[in-house]
Amino acid sequence: MRMFTRSLLISAAAGLLLVGAAQAEVSVSNPFSRASAPQAKAGAAFLTLNIDAGADKLLSASSPVAERTELHTHLMEGGIAKMRPVEGGIPVNAGTPTELKPGGLHIMLMGLKAPLKQGDSFPLTLKFEKAGDVSVTVPVQGPGAMAPMQGHDHTNHGGHAGHQH
Repeated sequence: MRMFTRSLLISAAAGLLLVGAAQAEVSVSNPFSRASAPQAKAGAAFLTLNIDAGADKLLSASSPVAERTELHTHLMEGGIAKMRPVEGGIPVNAGTPTELKPGGLHIMLMGLKAPLKQGDSFPLTLKFEKAGDVSVTVPVQGPGAMAPMQGHDHTNHGGHAGHQH
């Protein structure tokens, strides 16, 4: 009986941990991209990530507008700014927004299937370690945009694969 009670308590505790983890939600705000030149084969997406509790990690992204996507950052090497893939994902911690912005962390869109045109938008799916897939609509700004246009809220929330508010 004692073994059964202990197993039951362990199962109940594990279940509570899973319920707590499922309640943490990643939110995506301020998504935007820049218009690309007609012959450009690469673009980038920028956004801000928040999680309401705990921590998660952005593992990858995908979009039908590009053949592939990569999580990237800018590094200074010998006084020259270079883009490099991020290894192991991008951490997202409660209480601290994670900004993917020009000159920093960002999502590279490689092998663009068509130019990104100002005024258009495209779907982007973010894959998180715990929250699963979160979909967002990314508006395309002008070529030198440094932030999303004011008055355009494309905020999406996700909690697990296929879940969106």
